[in-house]
Amino acid sequence: MTRWIHWSVLSSVLTTTSAWAQTPTPLEPQEAVDACRVLDDPLRRLTCYDAIPGADVSGRNELAATVKAPAQDTGPVTIEVDPARVAQDDVPITRSRMLRHWELDSATHGGLLRVRRHAPVYLLPARGSSNPNERPATPNQPVAGRPIDLDSVEVKFQLSLKTKLVDNLIGDNGDLWIGYTQQSHWQAYNSVESEPFRETNYAPEIFTSWHTGLDLFGGWRWQMLNLGFLHHSNGRTDPLSRSWNRVYAQFGFERGDWQLYLRPWIRVDEGSGDDNPDIDDYFGHGDLRLMLRRGRHDLGLTTRLATDESRGAIQFDWHYPLKGDLKAYLQLFHGYGETLIDYNHRQTTIGLGISMVQ
Repeated sequence: MTRWIHWSVLSSVLTTTSAWAQTPTPLEPQEAVDACRVLDDPLRRLTCYDAIPGADVSGRNELAATVKAPAQDTGPVTIEVDPARVAQDDVPITRSRMLRHWELDSATHGGLLRVRRHAPVYLLPARGSSNPNERPATPNQPVAGRPIDLDSVEVKFQLSLKTKLVDNLIGDNGDLWIGYTQQSHWQAYNSVESEPFRETNYAPEIFTSWHTGLDLFGGWRWQMLNLGFLHHSNGRTDPLSRSWNRVYAQFGFERGDWQLYLRPWIRVDEGSGDDNPDIDDYFGHGDLRLMLRRGRHDLGLTTRLATDESRGAIQFDWHYPLKGDLKAYLQLFHGYGETLIDYNHRQTTIGLGISMVQ
């Protein structure tokens, strides 16, 4: 039944794309500036800035923009600016948000070893659970001592960063990244248990990103492909230790303001020392994430489909800008595996707080 619900929700949402995805929402001015700021090449950076609608290019139709040349050159480089191309306020920038995020378009190849956001960075001061997991256990790890007296309301936060190690692995395509995501659940309002951190999950990964750029049916475009290895653990000792490794392929599709990520994975066998041998039965073998920007709203729907139709999970996210990169954030989750310690525990949670999403 749960699997049927997941597919029904996704199917109903996908059927609305024909009406909603015809005209992409133009980039906000600050987004356009951010897309240019990360460029190392001064020529490309200046050209990128000049392409922003409303850029002040008065008086430059007969002049040239001069920038410092790279060290190997002997003099300044002069480039001509076409005011007709950049002075129209009513011409929107419609660069692919997906390609900008992964720096796979020609205008947003950022520098190496610069820190970027990876997954959403957020803080939920109030995250409530319908069924706190007070007796965590696995087939290989029995219940640890007495039941834990947990509050149903706790603090949840996530930090996620990435940096690029190599640009253009083959020709002008393919980047090598490393990423790190940490998610923590803090019983901040639990005076009985002395406000412990209930669970923290660590997820370092290494992956390559490739620009595909293939047109599909219905206006969808296969924009990119990530290939990676991810380690996921909670860093605890037995009997509360939980961990697994997986290799994955992440396919990114885009149509207007819609983005769709499909990420199948294969678990790396850990042999006889496996703390959670049945984790695949709950986490499944992949996830599907659908994202939409509508006006100032960022919406997301993620589902994990497990082999048993009563397992898996679904999560809804809503972001709304407050100031700068700060956004109001609502998160709804139902199913198994919100955290590793809860991978075989079913619950419904709701959290409200703030996120930092560019």
